[in-house]
Amino acid sequence: MVRFSLWAEIQAKPGKEAEVEAFLKSAQPLAEQEEGTLTWYVVRMGPGFFGIFDTFADEAGRDAHLNGEIAKALFSGETKALLAKDPQVHKIDVIAAKGPGA
Repeated sequence: MVRFSLWAEIQAKPGKEAEVEAFLKSAQPLAEQEEGTLTWYVVRMGPGFFGIFDTFADEAGRDAHLNGEIAKALFSGETKALLAKDPQVHKIDVIAAKGPGA
């Protein structure tokens, strides 16, 4: 069962929602290139509120993702200018799952 994951919460500044959504969508090819990233989801939780949920084969994959290109872009000055506050990133562990690869 996949156990290693991340949850990130992202809040766009008012009027910057479309730009934040476009940035998040543009990161998909980078996630697809990460060997240790098993799944990568971007969700809209409400107007201006987004989440990212990732799963990893092991701690090394999770750490590689946290130090990878997506994280660098998310915390760059250019992207942070679109956000109401710094992204909140949490290391979380999956304790039960259903589905392919679970």
